[in-house]
Amino acid sequence: MDNKHIALKMVVNGEEKEITYEELALSNNLAQEALVRLLIDKGVFKPEELMQKMEAVKKERYRTPDQQ
Repeated sequence: MDNKHIALKMVVNGEEKEITYEELALSNNLAQEALVRLLIDKGVFKPEELMQKMEAVKKERYRTPDQQ
């Protein structure tokens, strides 16, 4: 028995393809990394700025219940 958890189904060239949550997460991660590299290469922002922004978002999003 296959324990795949299907996130979505796509039709490619007339064939249905099942995409698992793991495949979807890996695909999203690859696309995000490529986009970040492209923006850095084009000088839109510096790696340090990205790290600072990621830290700020982390502090905003991941608070313990007693932190408001």
